[in-house]
Amino acid sequence: MPARRRTEPAAGRAAVAAWLRGDAARADVTAAVRFTLEELADIAPGNAVEVRVPPAGAVQAVAGPRHTRGTPPNVVETDVETWLGLATGRLPWSEAVSAGRVRASGERSDLSGLLPLQAARERR
Repeated sequence: MPARRRTEPAAGRAAVAAWLRGDAARADVTAAVRFTLEELADIAPGNAVEVRVPPAGAVQAVAGPRHTRGTPPNVVETDVETWLGLATGRLPWSEAVSAGRVRASGERSDLSGLLPLQAARERR
């Protein structure tokens, strides 16, 4: 069952576009992060990986063993700017990880095959 959407897709795409242009207000940035996290949960449904982008949001995604208590075994955590860079394709996964901008732990935490997100990708 796909994750429940909280961000209207049109509003989410508009927020991502504002971030890409560099003129996003704080509310737009938060909406862009939440929209892209919801997109990730849609394309990779599951509960094996917790993706955290504090303070904007978090989501569980990727098929595999369900986590229910304590710290999840598969966690990806990053800041807002790094996450949006990954989601839009402006920042490659390998570059973000090697620069220490992403903390990824667990065998299912490599999101390189899922990013950038089609709905958020920068069009050139």
